[in-house]
Amino acid sequence: MSSPLVSIIIPCMNEEKTIGFVIEKALSILKHEGVDGEIIVSDNSTDNSRDIAKKMGARIVIPIKNGYGSAYLEGIGHAMGTYFILADADDTYDLNELPKFLNPLRANDADFVLGTRLKGDIKENSMSWLHRYIGNPVLTGILNRLFKTKISDAHCGMRAITRDAYEKLDLKSEGMEFASEMIIEAARKKLRITEVPISYYPRQTPSKLHSWGDGWRHLRFMMLYNPTPFFYIPGLLLFILGVFMTLTLAIRGNVETTSLHSFILGSMLAIIGTQMIATGIYMKVYGIIHNKIEKTGVTAKLLDYHSLEYGLVIGMLLFFAGMVLGSNILIKWISSGYGSLSEVGSAVISVVLAALGIQIIFSTLIISIFLLEKKDNNK
Repeated sequence: MSSPLVSIIIPCMNEEKTIGFVIEKALSILKHEGVDGEIIVSDNSTDNSRDIAKKMGARIVIPIKNGYGSAYLEGIGHAMGTYFILADADDTYDLNELPKFLNPLRANDADFVLGTRLKGDIKENSMSWLHRYIGNPVLTGILNRLFKTKISDAHCGMRAITRDAYEKLDLKSEGMEFASEMIIEAARKKLRITEVPISYYPRQTPSKLHSWGDGWRHLRFMMLYNPTPFFYIPGLLLFILGVFMTLTLAIRGNVETTSLHSFILGSMLAIIGTQMIATGIYMKVYGIIHNKIEKTGVTAKLLDYHSLEYGLVIGMLLFFAGMVLGSNILIKWISSGYGSLSEVGSAVISVVLAALGIQIIFSTLIISIFLLEKKDNNK
């Protein structure tokens, strides 16, 4: 038995009202185009969706876990076609538009085809104003900026990709962020991506999307791939501002009487900035370990064995400097008979130095453990 040319993968979760119409459209367009195809329904339903799909000739697969990404990963894992078409079971996408997706792939003009609702026809009451004018454009804009893509609708659920291109992506996300991961990995692997305008129709059943939760999932995923604008840059700016404020006010003297609140604020900004930079480093190392970020340039030098040793040394020096300064204050306090002291400025600097030192030491140790895990996985 020869393999089909097209595999249409449809994730389904309690869509008994629409799954039949979706499969009917898919079968009709495949017949009209004279294309040999299969329909795979990746189903985790508790209603009659599975029975309806099976009676209409679809192949049913059952994902181990719930989730948008899990459904696609399971479905595509069973697909036999040369081209994969991804669509939803809620009939919001019109599968009669399948040739728009398939033709560029068959002509070898693209490796990955995305639908764009925002450049197509969004029917009345099919997309909320929050998704249409804020959520989708903002998240798509961030993705384009971070990963140098030119996509207008990064969260469109109807898309197509060649089998060869898909196998290069190594997708793993189990939730809604699967949609973003697919585009990000396609951009990283230099796939030829194109968009086609499509129509988008109202749902006949309540939406399963969680606007803020799903939006955060997408944003968090982009942070993992590129933490620099989210953590490194703001963290570095806060650190520089905090150090500048703290040192400037310390040099001027009389901190306790003239600018105590600003002095404490500066020290807090320095600590917060350091923590943000450390968080960015953790995310970048995690991305490197899981092959989502290349270990190049400054990152490669930072994760070098000797660089980590230097980090430990710097952290220890800062910590002991803070301890020495704090001990000096303690000695003065004891010498004064445990009376009042005017050493608030020195005390704050002591705490800041110790806190920064501990942060650097712990960060270096955590990164070292991450890299040991990477080495173990590569054995």
